[in-house]
Amino acid sequence: MVTTKNGKGSEEMPTITFKEFQKMDLRIGKIIKAEKVPTAKKLLRMEVEIGPGETRQIVAGMAEHLKPENLTGKNVIILANLEPKEFMGLESKGMILAADLNGKPILITPEENVPPGTKIR
Repeated sequence: MVTTKNGKGSEEMPTITFKEFQKMDLRIGKIIKAEKVPTAKKLLRMEVEIGPGETRQIVAGMAEHLKPENLTGKNVIILANLEPKEFMGLESKGMILAADLNGKPILITPEENVPPGTKIR
């Protein structure tokens, strides 16, 4: 077990093997469109380019802290091979990674402009 500090204190996390880590498909994604889900207080629906000719819908509970108009065009890190999940009737095919700072999501973005679909290793 590894003890980590997050915005909410210490948390025990199990360790994983390098082989398990390699199963994660982490990539750069570019948010093409973002909008609030009208029937949900916390949800944003985003269209994210994750490679040439590949766009996915990702739904995330960030609407209370992030404005859709500030997200369009932003490069983010996504987990592309997370199993799809449905939120308020919308299918989400991936996860945008963010740090949790006292309950507020802080998007993790690359320092430089990196093409969508670039693998993270």
